[in-house]
Amino acid sequence: MNNTSRLSDSSSSARFTRRAISAMAALGAAAAATAFAPLAAHAEDAASYPSKPITIVVPHAPGGAVDGVARTFAQALSEDLKQSVVVDNRPGASGLVGAGAVARAPADGYTLYINASIHNINPLLYKKTIKFDAIKDFTAISMLAQGALIFSVNPQVPAKNVKELVSVVKANPNNYSFVTSGFGSAGHIGIAQFMQETGLADLKVPIALYKGAGPALTDLIGGQVHAMMDPMLSSLPNVKAGKLRALAITARERSPLLPDVPTMREAGMGNFEFYSWYGLWSPANLPTPLRAKLETAAARIMQSPAMKAKLEGYGFEVAYKNGRDFEQFINAEVKNYDAVITKANITAD
Repeated sequence: MNNTSRLSDSSSSARFTRRAISAMAALGAAAAATAFAPLAAHAEDAASYPSKPITIVVPHAPGGAVDGVARTFAQALSEDLKQSVVVDNRPGASGLVGAGAVARAPADGYTLYINASIHNINPLLYKKTIKFDAIKDFTAISMLAQGALIFSVNPQVPAKNVKELVSVVKANPNNYSFVTSGFGSAGHIGIAQFMQETGLADLKVPIALYKGAGPALTDLIGGQVHAMMDPMLSSLPNVKAGKLRALAITARERSPLLPDVPTMREAGMGNFEFYSWYGLWSPANLPTPLRAKLETAAARIMQSPAMKAKLEGYGFEVAYKNGRDFEQFINAEVKNYDAVITKANITAD
């Protein structure tokens, strides 16, 4: 009787164990299905993406270098993805208005963002007032292009090269001023670095800050200000027309668009090399499949001969980087910018 009882208990225990294992397996399968459901949904989204128009936010006014790169890329992206791509210009506060709108947008792949290096310069200048994190609140998808700056002067300035400009300004520092297209722009940081390296910063030579390349170039051509570093897209036509005199470009090598204009290195400025670069972002937490699809599309576009030819015509060069490499590049650039900004004591707060 005791043996029978023990056998019965053992049989019941075995049945209970089998039921428990089955129940746990079912729960595990359900949990796994729940856990992977978002991934499956994202994969399905990536397969059908884009099913509606995409908006690329440009946080600057139409007509500038960022807008030029964005519109060229938007057209190519539309053709690549077989979907409408609209450029939405949202200028204001050195790009902070448009960037803030993107940071608050859904990370669904339908709001993208193209900006220049100023996107990662702004947090170094607006430490107290900026309302978003330029890295954590965005997904870096791809670096697209970079472009050297033309260092030009009004033709009435009695300097034919960079060394002569430094001498002229040092002789009469109160009679000259530099100009930038925006606070924190690549041109602003480039001019600040130039002034530090030549000693002009110690003479308190003013830097006039404008809201956009258009007004800055108008006053430079008119003689109200005297020298400027600016992307080729906006300055080159004025140099070609004789409205400005190009003293140097900030690239490592001479540009085929200005073969007779020396680099800053050739002009005696040591290792001076400076670029404005342009990238593609989305709001933070873009699903990995969507990020991969956009990154792949950007690679196809930027590596195409047609895009290379278009950008070179604007004075830019293709500088494609995937998302991971772009993130590393940004971190290195921020360190360089921070050193210049700290030394020059540039702040908006």
